[in-house]
Parts: sequence; C-alpha cells; structure tokens
Amino acid sequence: MHDHRRLGRELDLFDTDPLIGAGLPYWLPDGATVRHTLEEYIRAAEVRAGYRHVYSPVLGKRELYEISGHWAHYRDDMFPPMDLGGEQVVLRPSLCPHHALIYRSRPHSYRELPLRMAELGGMYRAELSGVLGGLTRVRAIQLNDAHIFCTPDQVADEARAALEMIHRAYAALGITATRYRLSLPGPGGKYVAAPEKWRRSTALLTDVLDRSGLRYEAAEGEAAFYGPKIDVQVTDGAGRESTLSTVQIDFHQPERFDLHHIGPDGAKHRPVMIHRSIIGSVERAVAHLIEQHGGAFPAWLASTQLAILPISDTELPNAETLARRCTDLGLRAEITGPERGSLGARIRQARLIPYQAVIGAREAADDRMALRLRDGRRLDPQPVGDLLARIKAVIDAHSTELWVDAATQKTP
Repeated sequence: MHDHRRLGRELDLFDTDPLIGAGLPYWLPDGATVRHTLEEYIRAAEVRAGYRHVYSPVLGKRELYEISGHWAHYRDDMFPPMDLGGEQVVLRPSLCPHHALIYRSRPHSYRELPLRMAELGGMYRAELSGVLGGLTRVRAIQLNDAHIFCTPDQVADEARAALEMIHRAYAALGITATRYRLSLPGPGGKYVAAPEKWRRSTALLTDVLDRSGLRYEAAEGEAAFYGPKIDVQVTDGAGRESTLSTVQIDFHQPERFDLHHIGPDGAKHRPVMIHRSIIGSVERAVAHLIEQHGGAFPAWLASTQLAILPISDTELPNAETLARRCTDLGLRAEITGPERGSLGARIRQARLIPYQAVIGAREAADDRMALRLRDGRRLDPQPVGDLLARIKAVIDAHSTELWVDAATQKTP
C-alpha cells in the first residue's frame, strides 16, 4: 500500500511549508513536470473533442455567487469576503459562474450549440484543518473543468461523450474506476428548491447511464446543490473512496444568469448547462496516480523518461549528446554519472524511471545503447536512433505499456 504523502515527498514531487499554510502544497520541479504533462494531455483531449479554452479570474464579487446560488447553499465552504473599494470580493469556490458570464457576454444562435467551454483554473475551498491531507484535500485547487451549453435534445449525447472522454483518460493513466454513482439530493435545505428541474435532470442522467451499459448505484445526499451528477469513484490503497470525475446537468444557473440563445424560430430559448470534469482536480488526480503506480508512472507521464548511465567519465560526452537528442525529440532524459556511485547503485536509484540507457565504451564507439526497461527486461545494444524512435512511439501513444514490438507495432 502506497501513501502519496510519504512517496510524493520522497520522490521530490511536492511539499508544504507552515509559512505558506495547511492545505496549500507547492510543486517541486519533478512534480511540476508531472502536473504540466497531465494538464497538456487533458487540454489536447479537450481540443480534439471540440472544446474551446478560456481563462477567468479567481476572484469575483459576492453578488456573483449570490446569483449563482453558491452564497446561499455553499457559503460554509467558501473563504470570507474581502472588502475592496466599497465592494466585497470572494475567492471563487467554483468556475461555473464565471463561465456562465462568459457565455452571456456574447449573443448565441442555436447553430453554435453545443458550445463547449473548458478551463484548467484555480478555485478555493475553506476546508477545515482536520480534513486536510497531502494532495487529496487542499484549499487551493486546480480544477480540470468544462461547461457545455446545449439544447435539451443535445444533453444525452454530450453527457455520454463526456463519459467516453473519462474512460479514455483512465485507460491512458492506468486508473480503474471503483464504481459509478448517480448522486441525488437528500433532505434538508442545502439544495435548490426546484422539483421539476431535479426530476428532468435526474431522468436525463439515468438514461445516459442506462444507455452506456454502466452499472451504477444511486446515492442520496451527494448531489451538487443545483443538480444531480454522475460521480466516478476511485479507491486509494487504504480502501478510502473518493470522487475523481463528474458529469452534471444544470437547469438552475442558466435561469439564474438569464442565459439564452436564438432558436430556429427567431425566439429566445434557454440552454442547458452540463458541468463535466475528466480528472477532477489536478491535485487529487496526481495523489491517486502516485498511490496507484507507487511512483512508477506511465512512461508518457514520468518526470524523467530515460535515465542515461555512462559507465565511466570517458562516456560522459556521448551521454550528453544522447541527452540533447532526447530533448530535441521531446523526451525527458537525465544523466546519472559515475559520481553518483557504481553502475548497480545508479540502476537501483533509477528503478522508477521507465527506461535506462547504459553507455559503455562499445556503445559510445558504435552510437548504440543497451536499454533496460523498468520491469527488468534488457534489450541488446541497438542503434540509438531506432531505440529513441520506439520510446517516442510508446510515449506519443499515451500507452501504459513500456515497449512496442517493432515488427507488429503492438505492445508485447
């Protein structure tokens, strides 16, 4: 069982400092590389799926969250307002009100819908100190968020497409979903009082789950305050379950912000707002990946993809040339020279790095390298260009496997 808090610090991925504060981790260079690679993967996947990316401020006037309903239903989880020039501004607890305003800022026709808007943006939750831990519960969150503005008859297809994006991302990341949950409202006043909207949105999500052939469980009291959601649950090494990805249907905020588009009849129509997150918060996703893989990330995600191990100082110039070739190909390589110990010790130090290239006198003379894979396999010395091309093929495919058979171009 791996604890991401211990392993993340041992691998120099992230840390904390009391002068910054509890629940506010910072990312070290290797962790920042993992985070950046994950973010770029998600951005590229969203672009391929027809999303347009935006940036929005992490602050908003209190009035914004009064309109959205966050102030009435979610205030206990928000940071207190700050007085600024006679106004009160708040660190946002969610990105959706900002995206609603961006949608509202321009006129829209039904021909533009569905309009898919995405952002990897910061948001803030006033979590109590007793529940904070590592990267899983933090106060400053980088959320992979998106909002789809569509017509009612487009909702089911868009929600199914979001689920398919989640499945593809999990395959690339080596994540296994524990279960799917249909999160419904419970008793009490934390939910928007709009029975008909709840009935419609619940029926739509139930149909999406049924048509997707996924087994799921309904859970009362787990909905967002404005609507039901599909939650994709994962389990950590200690057996604790948490939500990583979500798909939500919202009839509430389009009405609160008076969103509309012009229909084929020339009249104004109200869009439906779908909230979806493929990997949830970057912090929780990386925490789960650390524990899932024990720090041995898929090759495409690893902070260092190739460890270059010159046997002696004589091979250092060849190692440096190899490192530059890797950089030119977009591969992340690191030289671990003889000053770091014996070859055996350096191989052990690099045990979590996907590929290890041993450079001896023969390899240096012939422009070849002997490649070791993280799983213990050893390949005979081969031309450097051939091996780098095959490493890049695995990485570009976002495969969870380490090697591609050259004859079949399939992972063995």
